[in-house]
Amino acid sequence: MKIVSYNVNGIRAAINKGFVDWLKEENPDIIGLQEVKAMENQIDKTVFEDLGYHVYWYPAIKKGYSGVAILSKIKANNVVYGMDMPTYDAEGRMIRIDLDSFSFISSYFPSGTTGGIRQDFKYQFLDDIYGFTQDLTQKIPNLILSGDYNICHRAIDIHNPISNKNSSGFLPEERAWMDKFTSSGFVDSFRKLNPEPHQYTWWSYRAGSRAKNLGWRIDYHMVNKPFEDRIKSAGILADVHHSDHCPIVLQLDI
Repeated sequence: MKIVSYNVNGIRAAINKGFVDWLKEENPDIIGLQEVKAMENQIDKTVFEDLGYHVYWYPAIKKGYSGVAILSKIKANNVVYGMDMPTYDAEGRMIRIDLDSFSFISSYFPSGTTGGIRQDFKYQFLDDIYGFTQDLTQKIPNLILSGDYNICHRAIDIHNPISNKNSSGFLPEERAWMDKFTSSGFVDSFRKLNPEPHQYTWWSYRAGSRAKNLGWRIDYHMVNKPFEDRIKSAGILADVHHSDHCPIVLQLDI
């Protein structure tokens, strides 16, 4: 089974850049999307349904902002919209589908790059999602939490760790949270199989960063421990250009 996660930075813009043709060619069984930036009635769902996908959409209340979605060729047994936490649910930060063998979450963690209030909001989200996932794994033994975490975990995950040591997304507190999260029973599927440096999933639009591969790895497929042995391969599709992020792919033996 092929699972993709992709922060599209606006689904309508991505579609205009050839996203649907790419999706048809890549043909994942499931794709989690982040930053869809569109209400469900603002897109033509039939372009996905014609490819065999069930469409599950969870936008932010604010138009043109945030929002997550899941496209799945397997019909969900159950769909859970949000975290049952109004502050985050208003921003469309999480959607989950339950299938026969596992559950899959597409999540968009807050960014703290504007500083101050939003960095504090990010820290609160990290505290809350940690507790949320710890509770959830007691009920769901096979769980994949995919999406844009807006955090580089280790120095290997960012092009210049020294100059970025005080940057949101690579702050000591954020990295410590990733240590705690991965120690709590979640496996970074990419790093489990790929120890090489210079592997990134997001690049600034400034100064030709992508062409120079001056990036950050902030998108993850996190698989909880009981499901770890199902990981077959994990990769980054850095040559796919519909967004400032690129898709990440996970192959599972189901």
